[in-house]
Amino acid sequence: MLELLVLGDECYDDEHARFTRTPSTVLRLEHSLRSMSKWESRFERPFLGDQERTIPETKAYVRMMCVDGEIPPEVFSRLTNKHFDEINEYINKKMTATTVRDRPGTRPSRERVTSEVIYYWMVSHNIPFECQDWHLNRLLMLIRVCAAKNQPQKKAGKPDMAARRNLNAQRKAQLGTSG
Repeated sequence: MLELLVLGDECYDDEHARFTRTPSTVLRLEHSLRSMSKWESRFERPFLGDQERTIPETKAYVRMMCVDGEIPPEVFSRLTNKHFDEINEYINKKMTATTVRDRPGTRPSRERVTSEVIYYWMVSHNIPFECQDWHLNRLLMLIRVCAAKNQPQKKAGKPDMAARRNLNAQRKAQLGTSG
């Protein structure tokens, strides 16, 4: 979760002829499948993909990332470029120590990944729906781990088997054993 302090603002109230101060607000944001799903419901296109998001779409996503319910719109108008840099850095974090190697000779999928596709992957791997609130990159890594662990073992080819037999013969000779 990312917490941002959005400073209050001082405004002049013409009606009462005085200065007023709006309070500072802490925004608690989560880049999650839930927020992605809300964004896709509104804009009816995949959140993940090559197409750039407009400034209004980006601001809408930040509002959908909020975990504290309704926040007054003027709070979002006070977000600075530094806030957006922090948000982008947070969205792009791995959020996991796990890595999964792609099998040699496999091509990346051209499937358009939407929130419903990710929910399908969760269901097919028996991942509980509570995980929809995890950081999205962490959830996607869990899905990749489940897919990798559920792959059938790759059978060794003839050259691999010959290399193993040679290695076993060398070890037997070295150790003076018969097997």
